[in-house]
Amino acid sequence: MRILLTNDDGIHAPGLWALYQELRKDHDVDVVAPESEMSAVGHAITLASPLRVQAVFKNGAFFGMR
Repeated sequence: MRILLTNDDGIHAPGLWALYQELRKDHDVDVVAPESEMSAVGHAITLASPLRVQAVFKNGAFFGMR
């Protein structure tokens, strides 16, 4: 199964990392999360600043996009 894992607590949130470590044992997991905590921003509109995507590595391995 292919899983998209995301949150609003940021790419470095311990819970996101723990869930990723467990799910990747049996599934193909992609991670997309903001660089920092963004709680309550779900209804925001990005008009002036473009969204940027950047690869993130943890422990020398590809982890996800922030």
